[in-house]
Amino acid sequence: MATVEGRPAQYGVTLRQLRELMESRGAEGLAKINALGGPQEICKKLYTSSTDGLSGSRADMQHRREVFGSNLIPPKPPKTFLTLVWEALQDVTLIILEVAAVVSLGLSFYKPSDDPTDIAHLDEEEGHYQWIEGLAILISVIVVVIVTAFNDYTKERQFRGLQSRIEGEHKFAVIRSSEVKQIPISDIVVGDICQIKYGDLLPADGILLQSNDLKIDESSLTGESDHVKKGESFDPMVLSGTHVMEGSGKMLVTAVGVNSQAGIIFTLLGAAVEKQDKEIKQMKKEAKKQQRKGTQRKSLSGDEDATLPASGNSHGANHARPDDNHVAPSGDKPAAAETSHKKEKSVLQAKLTKLAIQIGYAGSTIAVLTVIILVINFCVQTFVIQGKVWKATYINNLVKHLIIGVTVLVVAVPEGLPLAVTLSLAYSVKKMMKDNNLVRHLDACETMGNATAICSDKTGTLTTNRMTVVQSYICEKLCKVTPNYRDIPQDVAETMVEGISVNSAFTSRIMPSQDPTGPPMQVGNKTECALLGFVVALGQSYDHVREKHPEESFTRVYTFNSVRKSMSTVIPYKGGYRLYTKGASEIVLKKCAFIYGHEGRLEKFTRDMQERLVRQVIEPMACDGLRTISVAYRDFVPGKAEINQVHIDQEPNWEDEDNIVNNLTCLCVVGIEDPVRPEVPEAIRKCQKAGITVRMVTGDNVNTARSIAVKCGILKPTDDFLILEGKEFNSRIRDANGEVQQHLIDKVWPKLRVLARSSPTDKYTLVKGMIESKAFDTREVVAVTGDGTNDGPALKKADVGFAMGIAGTDVAKEASDIILTDDNFSSIVKAVMWGRNVYDSIAKFLQFQLTVNVVAVIVAFIGACAIQDSPLKAVQMLWVNLIMDTLASLALATEMPTPDLLQRKPYGRTKPLISRTMMKNILGQAIYQLVVIFSLLFAGDKLLNIPSGRGQQLVAEPSQHFTIIFNTFVMMTLFNEINARKIHGQRNVFQGLFTNPIFYSIWIGTALSQVVIIQFGGMAFSTAGLSIDQWLWCLLFGAGTLVWGQLVTTVPTRKIPKRLSWGRGQPDPETIQPGPDYDADLDKKPRAGQILWIRGLTRLQTQIRVVNAFRQGLDSRGSLADAALAEALRKQTALSKRFSHSSSIDYADAARDTLAPHDIDVERLSSHSHTETAV
Repeated sequence: MATVEGRPAQYGVTLRQLRELMESRGAEGLAKINALGGPQEICKKLYTSSTDGLSGSRADMQHRREVFGSNLIPPKPPKTFLTLVWEALQDVTLIILEVAAVVSLGLSFYKPSDDPTDIAHLDEEEGHYQWIEGLAILISVIVVVIVTAFNDYTKERQFRGLQSRIEGEHKFAVIRSSEVKQIPISDIVVGDICQIKYGDLLPADGILLQSNDLKIDESSLTGESDHVKKGESFDPMVLSGTHVMEGSGKMLVTAVGVNSQAGIIFTLLGAAVEKQDKEIKQMKKEAKKQQRKGTQRKSLSGDEDATLPASGNSHGANHARPDDNHVAPSGDKPAAAETSHKKEKSVLQAKLTKLAIQIGYAGSTIAVLTVIILVINFCVQTFVIQGKVWKATYINNLVKHLIIGVTVLVVAVPEGLPLAVTLSLAYSVKKMMKDNNLVRHLDACETMGNATAICSDKTGTLTTNRMTVVQSYICEKLCKVTPNYRDIPQDVAETMVEGISVNSAFTSRIMPSQDPTGPPMQVGNKTECALLGFVVALGQSYDHVREKHPEESFTRVYTFNSVRKSMSTVIPYKGGYRLYTKGASEIVLKKCAFIYGHEGRLEKFTRDMQERLVRQVIEPMACDGLRTISVAYRDFVPGKAEINQVHIDQEPNWEDEDNIVNNLTCLCVVGIEDPVRPEVPEAIRKCQKAGITVRMVTGDNVNTARSIAVKCGILKPTDDFLILEGKEFNSRIRDANGEVQQHLIDKVWPKLRVLARSSPTDKYTLVKGMIESKAFDTREVVAVTGDGTNDGPALKKADVGFAMGIAGTDVAKEASDIILTDDNFSSIVKAVMWGRNVYDSIAKFLQFQLTVNVVAVIVAFIGACAIQDSPLKAVQMLWVNLIMDTLASLALATEMPTPDLLQRKPYGRTKPLISRTMMKNILGQAIYQLVVIFSLLFAGDKLLNIPSGRGQQLVAEPSQHFTIIFNTFVMMTLFNEINARKIHGQRNVFQGLFTNPIFYSIWIGTALSQVVIIQFGGMAFSTAGLSIDQWLWCLLFGAGTLVWGQLVTTVPTRKIPKRLSWGRGQPDPETIQPGPDYDADLDKKPRAGQILWIRGLTRLQTQIRVVNAFRQGLDSRGSLADAALAEALRKQTALSKRFSHSSSIDYADAARDTLAPHDIDVERLSSHSHTETAV
């Protein structure tokens, strides 16, 4: 018999049995567990121990993965390079160019024999050269396509890397060899014993072995937003992808990866997508056959309508038509996704969209005009003035005019814009990782640059989150050092040590430091670790107490939550029960009726004593910035009861929490210090200098909060700012009916700096009120930090949500945009710097690109009108386009941020993207370049004493005259790239030039390529070699842009009219268009904003379409649907309900005060990663 590490290789339960087991719930699930012998028996069958867990040996782990699968859901395979090349080829302008080039190429070999006299005129050599331009255009198109595909390919790889990094960060607590270990979720196997606690996102399916007050949010699987109570005796099934909202427990893992309930859904969705695609192809074929026969049946077309839109963007093209985002309704149902998913555009996104559309329209108009003028001019000149008759060879001329027109369009449309945006963001995201910012949603990166307000947590963000008890009040003795254990009355000391040890999560522990000289490590909840550290400092062992009272022996646990602000545990005690409570001192003391006085005498805790204790002990501690915690207890005894005990005849009603946790006996009050991080005051000073207001939102006492705020620099003692407690905040912002009113919030938030004793709802209300406020012209852009499960709504609502990487719960991380891997406020300041840098990088690129656009388009247009030819040939413009788009975007998008970025105020939501200073630079440089080019065009031949290139034949050899124009244009463009590095009117454009190797490498590389093109390009690039003198003239004109730039800078910006500033985005929530309309705008023009910010319109909508369409497909095409899949889909009806529900929620509903918790979860399920892929 085969064995693995001395045990049989055959498990007592099969994979199929476990999968079936996890499909049942409640009483049915319990019956199935009992049929297998109960939880302990299942542990034995899986060769694991409920207390010691698995051994963790490699052979055992590997064997379990082979039998039960690993905890990985295979991701969708990435697009291949060839797919990306094919997608890049779909661009309309490139297709027109390709066709024109092929026609040009074909015509160059076409020798009509109807006019022998004309052919005699053609030089034999010239005849040979005609094909070169067509081929050169084709090669240029191939280069552009390959570069685009390569950028997309690297971009996708970067995002996959980011995704795996985020998933690698996700660890979970399991018991192996009797020790609790944090392991990556991908390492979890069937048979593992996992410890689950408040805020966890469950990584696998399992059955509960032990639980305390456990409540789970299963909305990601069922669509029901109510929290489900779980317990070993009534509903022990816990499922992957669900969130622990309250309580704690221990579970046995029974299904992982594709065999878990969430995994089955992903597999199903994958199968559904593949099946859907096959059916759509099949139906298209059938439809074509029917069309050919001319007998298209109604039923088929109806069916096709129901399914075709589901393919949406399956081919990767980023144009999404309005009808692509929802499945055609069947019957009289409203169109599902029509009104849904109106995704608010980020600040930069809104401005760029507007700008790209304007430029696209302008470019298209000029391109069409250029072609019309060239063609009319040619026809009038040839057929009217010269009176010639039509010949087939004239097609060549017309094709050439078309190529020039298309090339003008290619140059006019800023294709480099999406590339610059993507490169800048991707580059910043990569660099931000080193600054402890793990960006989950790309938009957050640039939105952070516009932030005007930061609402920060206190604990762990502004403070070190290394807590220690520094003061204690026990038996009327206030100690500012750790007291001597022997000095405390014995029964009080023993009860206090037991209360702290038992009434803390068993996952909180003090571990010896890996560095012998360093302080011990705190694992788990830091407040509990401070209390356990106090027990250790008293010379006692909390482990011994925990061994006497294991978690399994607890009668009841009331876990900590933001409402209770305390935690209580009930344990068996002398035939009765003892309840221990710890929590915020003012809350626990209100529930106390007794206290141990001098030398351990039990005294009644009167109202006067309570007020005196608050005044003399708690407030002074809080004013020192300490968090005050009280520990208390209560006994329930069956026999004679003491004064502070309760007599019971039967087990108390533990559900009646208010009566149970009352009339307590206070044991001690401790003051816990959490020092301010040393770097925080400086970081906050930088924020204030940069025009960002920092507000502290904390659950702590108002005095503690004020003290920390002053230490951090959020408040100065002389400031006239508001410090409010949650209760007062609510009374100020709510009307008589208890409704939150915006005009009341507007009276509070501008002066509010500290919100203490606040609930997560208060935080959400404040953030929402600030974002929606119109009290000032410059609208607020709000960043929020959060770590708790209940911070989810506020993180989601904020423009940028920061979750804590160390202390944050999985739920908070899910809702966030950026994860702070070091939980440090100073990392947020770095995020601001990077965000502003992204914004500036894109503005630099725009300043550079628009100058070239304006010049190239005007030169081509006026050239077409004046000399019936474009001075810049098609291939030359494609080369300029490549420099502009790809290389310049790479060079300018990779500038490093400088501290100067924090010296100015935020741009805000309404400031135009192209400022008056930038417009001054663009127009100033364009005027210089146009004057130089037209001077060379009309007088250059005389100035430089060379033959004129104007009015040449179609097949004439390239002239030095036009080569000099092309070379001068490129030189001016290159030197202007240096000018474009500064957008705020700085004079020294070379400052920091050598800190960016990418910039100067690209600049030198482009300059060298230009030399090769001019000297050796020949017919391919329509260039003729130039002499040294001619090169010096070109360089002189080029370098002139730097000198001219200094003159332009001298012109005062305020003299320029405001209407010359472009790109005022208006991303107000009220005016936001739904995603489909937004896409339709982009669809109206070729390429301009094609991949601009439509990042797949989130994968969620695809999933919704697939599931909805597939359900309709099952209803209408029973024969087509696979029976097994239909069965699986029926099992997951709840899921599909969930999807269709979320696809038809109206935007207004989604933006209400109460944010459904499942908004977070669907996104996670649909993308089955923690990253919203932004490709």
